[in-house]
Amino acid sequence: MTLLDPNRLGDVRNDWTLEEARAVFELPFNDLLFHAQRVHRANFDPNKVQVSTLISIKTGACPEDCAYCPQSVRYDTGLEREELMEICEVVERARAAKANGATRFCMGAAYRNPKPNQLAKIKAMVGEVRALGLETCATLGMLTPQQATELKEAGLDYYNHNLDTSEKFYGEIITTRTYQDRLDTLQAVRDAGLNVCCGGILGMGESSQDRVALLHTLATLPQHPESVPINQLVQVEGTPLHGLPPLDPLELVRAIATARLLMPKSYVRLSAGRTGMSDSVQALCFLAGANSIFYGEKLLTTPNPGESHDLALFARLGLTPENAVAR
Repeated sequence: MTLLDPNRLGDVRNDWTLEEARAVFELPFNDLLFHAQRVHRANFDPNKVQVSTLISIKTGACPEDCAYCPQSVRYDTGLEREELMEICEVVERARAAKANGATRFCMGAAYRNPKPNQLAKIKAMVGEVRALGLETCATLGMLTPQQATELKEAGLDYYNHNLDTSEKFYGEIITTRTYQDRLDTLQAVRDAGLNVCCGGILGMGESSQDRVALLHTLATLPQHPESVPINQLVQVEGTPLHGLPPLDPLELVRAIATARLLMPKSYVRLSAGRTGMSDSVQALCFLAGANSIFYGEKLLTTPNPGESHDLALFARLGLTPENAVAR
């Protein structure tokens, strides 16, 4: 650990070098988890987990070519196209999510970038959901600064826009928008005063060094994302990434622990892919500093453990859902 001072692990920094980030990721596993849990306890209640629900408010026919995504119009995955949901249906789903313990309601739409008429309807959804006392989050593709401002004024709390992977590996996964496009949207969202939800996907054929580079990019943004979702690839037949070798679960745990240490005050979400994880792996992820999950049987169009399974796992681990943040 020559590059790192253990006593500084837990400092909020935006000046991490790539070599330092790599040194954190490559710590002996027990040391990595020890430091991650220590830093986690210094910033959060270690037995509380923030619970969100994510629904797809507009499904399929996306013009992008993200190689992992069944919603791309370019891949035959059997997914049926669905138009933008009606506001009353979204409100009903939000009310049910709140009753099941969610404190944040996330709305995802398969757009490259929303058109004015689409954004107007989504802004109305945001206002209605927020009126229920839920935090609101949306993922709608790329945004202009004006669109980000309009969403903020409508009451949106968080905007999700993932970097997905390292800048070097990015072109192997997506060609229809650039890494800089994503960074520009993040800047527009931040400038509008919105909280940022930004992370990536593991298991797409990237190397460990790509995983480190992704985490390094997130940790050296001008302000750390408030929420950092770490996804494990959910392989869908018909997409180019179907059939890849599965991710080593310990790589996922390492990534979560590294995210906790590089961004100590961010919520780290154990996001997509939990249906393919054992309870033991999920428990290790919580030990490594994950303190947020998506609750519900689906994440957009992919499977997710049901609420009953999550509640049973929480009970076994002595975890409880975090209360809503007062506004």
